[in-house]
Amino acid sequence: MWAGRALHASLSAAPSSRRAQSALTQLRGVLQEELEAIRGAGTWKNERVITSRQGPRIHVDGVSGGILNFCANNYLGLSSHPEVIQAGLQALEEFGAGLSSTRFICGTQSIHKDLEAKIARFHQREDAILYPSCFDANAGLFEALLTPQDAVLSDELNHASIIDGIRLCKAHKYRYHHLDMADLEAKLQEAQVGGTDELLGVTDQVTIINSTLGKALGGASGGYTTGPEPLVSLLRQRSRPYLFSNSLPPAVVGCASKALDLLMESNAIVQTMAAKTQRFRSKMEAAGFTILGANHPICPVMLGDARLASCMADDMLKRGIFVIGFSYPVVPKGKARIRVQISAVHSEEDIDRCVEAFVEVGRLHGALP
Repeated sequence: MWAGRALHASLSAAPSSRRAQSALTQLRGVLQEELEAIRGAGTWKNERVITSRQGPRIHVDGVSGGILNFCANNYLGLSSHPEVIQAGLQALEEFGAGLSSTRFICGTQSIHKDLEAKIARFHQREDAILYPSCFDANAGLFEALLTPQDAVLSDELNHASIIDGIRLCKAHKYRYHHLDMADLEAKLQEAQVGGTDELLGVTDQVTIINSTLGKALGGASGGYTTGPEPLVSLLRQRSRPYLFSNSLPPAVVGCASKALDLLMESNAIVQTMAAKTQRFRSKMEAAGFTILGANHPICPVMLGDARLASCMADDMLKRGIFVIGFSYPVVPKGKARIRVQISAVHSEEDIDRCVEAFVEVGRLHGALP
């Protein structure tokens, strides 16, 4: 982490208490130096404290009045949906606060099996397995599934959990440039993987789906893998995050289960979210901002400079809009951005107010003419 610098105690002949104190002093110095470097680079991340429940309007500690929230992963607005909350309360009352155990010991309740079956049905797959987080689901898949005889090809901008999961496995690893099909083809040729021709004939068929319960589906926590039953059975036997982590709390499972029910009943919420997303993207692009991606509720407003992204986000908050600047190491150097996240429960007026604030702040900081 610190370019090979090693901690050492110069008082090797001194009493152990003095040696320990010397090592601690050196550690503090190294840590402080690293922290100052982060601040100096403009990539320091401040955690703002929310004093209300999640939603399109929140209260933030130290900021007077209500704030429009445009940085939550609450795409469908289900984290505060009355039926989702009630389902969580009911599960808490019926099944308790937690299991105090991993799944294979005494941590599997009927509510966990019911949710896994519901997830598999939702994705039209044979089976599903729950994890404490989607990070764990990604970390636990590759090591259990891939061997030294395998190759894995990964987009350079994949989520950190996918990158870390790939690092843990013993397969040959190839990283290609983001959405660059020519580079992907070159990496495929480099990998010399047998069966490529066959694979190219089934690109529309996804065998395994890893996803999260901590965003659109209630927003609490949890992740899952869904796919063929033998794969899920293997993960139950070998996936380390599954074997060595406590079960998801019943209240979280109850909320996620109800969120899935609401989605399977109607796609009206999804359509509403898509319309709000398109409204924001079109207005921002018309104003002169560059927004990455297609019609996705995650709308990265590209700025390039880390300090600019941070300062603009701060000024947006002063105008009652809560957004966050993203910079290295969350995104590549030189690719800093403000990531805006649209929710189905944002009103059209909320969207327009956010765009107006962006235009004002963008001009103030020279991001717009």
